[in-house]
Amino acid sequence: MSSELIEKIVGDLAAIPGELPFQLSPFKVNEPFLDTRLFDILELINRRLPNAEITLTTNGSPLTDEKLARLIRVRNIGYLWISLNERSPEEYERVMGIRFASTIARLAKLHRAKCEGQLPFIVVLSRVGDGSIEDARFVRWAKVTFPLFEVSIFRRGSWLGQVDSAVGLVPDVGCMRWFDLSITATGAVAHCCMDGMARHVIGNVATTHALEIYNSRPYRTLREQVASRRTVAPCNTCSFL
Repeated sequence: MSSELIEKIVGDLAAIPGELPFQLSPFKVNEPFLDTRLFDILELINRRLPNAEITLTTNGSPLTDEKLARLIRVRNIGYLWISLNERSPEEYERVMGIRFASTIARLAKLHRAKCEGQLPFIVVLSRVGDGSIEDARFVRWAKVTFPLFEVSIFRRGSWLGQVDSAVGLVPDVGCMRWFDLSITATGAVAHCCMDGMARHVIGNVATTHALEIYNSRPYRTLREQVASRRTVAPCNTCSFL
């Protein structure tokens, strides 16, 4: 995403009344710590949007000493979510394609900073669950290895059918993601975070105010009147909870 578009989005969000807190995740389907502008963006958010709680998701491998030191100085971070997925070095490197030892060394430094009281925010280690005994083993290993971190087994999804993955039944409820804006690098707003390829676009922040898209009649109707995702497309293909 261009720096100009980032500034435009931040400017749009500044219209949210200061007494209303909201969550802002400055990434989509990417690794935020590989963006050389990340800390400039976080500083912009801190300065322009003091009511925004920042959340970050990473695989942990790019968290160098320098980036960790800068991260500690960022205000209003709600949580740092780390997609670790595997406890076995062999499985980790097969699934993630990066060195297990390097990532664990970075996480050990992050945990040390947490022990020393330098991190006021939550750190979560996550795994995309497969329903096997390995899910429970991952939880036990994570709690022993990094006791100050939280652990989450994240439900596997099919990304609205955009990947070949078996999922469970579509729940007979609404969806928390109807309260999000999932903005792609071009400004196109995907239907939700599971619309990874932006096949169900609901607007474009490059040409329209972000809050106008959020409050557009079709999207607002989902929040106000739809009790079950089973009654609307493409949500009736998604088992996300």
